[in-house]
Amino acid sequence: MALPNALYSTAQVRALDAHAISELGIPGYTLMKRAGEAALRYLRTRWPMAHRIVIVCGRGNNAGDGYVLARFAHAAGLTVTVLSASPPQRLRGDARLAYEDFRASGGAFAPGQLAAGEVIVDALLGTGLKGSVHAELAEVIRAINSSGRPVFALDVPSGLDGDAGVALGEAVRADATVTFVGLKTGLLVGEGPEFAGTVFFDDLELSPAPAAQLVPRLTRIIEAEIHAALPRRARSANKGNFGRVLVVGSGSGMPGAARLAGEACLRVGAGLTTVAVAPENVAAIAAGRPELICVALSGEAALAEALARADVIAVGPGLGRSPWARAALHAVLASGKPLVVDADALNLLAESGASAREDWILTPHPGEAGRLLGLSAQDIQRDRLAALDRLLERFHGTIVLKGAGTLVGALGRTPGVCERGNPGMATAGSGDVLTGAIAGILAQCREHWSAARVGVLVHAIAGDAAARSGERGLLASDLARELRNCVNL
Repeated sequence: MALPNALYSTAQVRALDAHAISELGIPGYTLMKRAGEAALRYLRTRWPMAHRIVIVCGRGNNAGDGYVLARFAHAAGLTVTVLSASPPQRLRGDARLAYEDFRASGGAFAPGQLAAGEVIVDALLGTGLKGSVHAELAEVIRAINSSGRPVFALDVPSGLDGDAGVALGEAVRADATVTFVGLKTGLLVGEGPEFAGTVFFDDLELSPAPAAQLVPRLTRIIEAEIHAALPRRARSANKGNFGRVLVVGSGSGMPGAARLAGEACLRVGAGLTTVAVAPENVAAIAAGRPELICVALSGEAALAEALARADVIAVGPGLGRSPWARAALHAVLASGKPLVVDADALNLLAESGASAREDWILTPHPGEAGRLLGLSAQDIQRDRLAALDRLLERFHGTIVLKGAGTLVGALGRTPGVCERGNPGMATAGSGDVLTGAIAGILAQCREHWSAARVGVLVHAIAGDAAARSGERGLLASDLARELRNCVNL
């Protein structure tokens, strides 16, 4: 089953379970058996040649899913070894029924080790973890991770916070995860993708619950949004129809940043792009990308003229923090034009304590987000969704919190998450390309929310295309070159 667009917190998914049991009249054990059936189906999809599996069970409902899987896998002719990290006699409720049915079907706890399986199934904790992993289970998780065998996690890799996507002490590093009922936010945010691997989803045949219970915590940013924001152009169109973007940046010694942002604007389809930079940078930018209009910021009059002509302004790439940079940012903020704010402009905002406004898109990475909120980058990464909420409360507008699983938020809207992208994009200038892509799309669609989401998505898709020949050594200019293909999908 394809991944749904909506993501939910673990509490919301538990509410959906409860709704199915209490309102729809579906027994909890029926849901557990459906989960076991789905787990077997996806296990065989992912590892079709595997015959020997080891299932490591804990003591909650996640263990119950494991025992059901063990029974069904044995019936399907697989060689199944069950290892229990907790005495089965402690099981309660549906998990106890699953264990008893496993034993009644002839299942047994075969002596063996993790290495006895071609695939190890993690049925230790799921979403039931409260606080850090206990020492004895941490030892089991370490053994699973060091086994040298592929790992298949049920619902959520054990030890991973299903909401924030961070490890609670030790966490299973799965090659694949099958999650049930609702797609959990922790699988796609923070470190979640690193621990979850390939994510499969099964709704266990549940119909939607009442709308009040189904307001998602996040939505996936999907390709259909590209077509909505950037529809097919009329044959009679001219460059004036697609917006005028001004990129203000590239202080002394930093010509590349504004050039990358400006080129990204053009590559996503902006009609006209001007870069306003320190005078000594004009020649280098004009020579390298003649399609860009270059303005030397030698005084207030030159910037004022460029601001007046622009429909959208991107400020920050290579700007620096000099008096020249501060004056340029002050003029940009006073222009009343739609803004995309990045890099040094964000650092200057953090220093000045800028007021909230609705007409900007801020694009901080975790370090910049920390400075804006008076926190460390580690604080931001500990709970990226909570950090996004705080940024929105403080600055309003549209916020793009960059990083693995980039988040896009605005007050009154369900945040979006981008699952595309790769570690090769962690390279100098990648953020400048993103700034330009968002600004160029904003100039065309004139809608901040769509521009931010689509800009993030096409930037990530471009990164994946550029990384096909390898992630290491990827350049920001490689991303810019791929953008044209990505906005014409």
